[in-house]
Amino acid sequence: MSQIIYKITPQAPWREAEANGRFTGAPIDIADGFIHFSTAAQAGETAAKHFSGQTDLLLVAIDGSRLGDALKYEVSRGGALFPHLYGVLDLNAVLWVKPLPLDADGIHQFPALEGQ
Repeated sequence: MSQIIYKITPQAPWREAEANGRFTGAPIDIADGFIHFSTAAQAGETAAKHFSGQTDLLLVAIDGSRLGDALKYEVSRGGALFPHLYGVLDLNAVLWVKPLPLDADGIHQFPALEGQ
């Protein structure tokens, strides 16, 4: 199983994280008490369900093996196991950050993701 997990986030909180050297989460993460991530297979549905029509998004690839015991896979949508980080995301675990644009039909266009 790939250890690469993905975070979909608006640009503003991510740019703040880059300035601070750490990501404490988007408002939904802070409210829930953990940072929500998706696997490659889950990312498209996450974008459609939670970020439909949003144009200012980034897709962040993270090496989950660098997150230690704070990363837990927990049952969520449809009984699937989703990666959740109970702590702050150290930006040293980030592999890359790419824009997540919409196509003409309003569907987010993902780059190739490892683990799909």
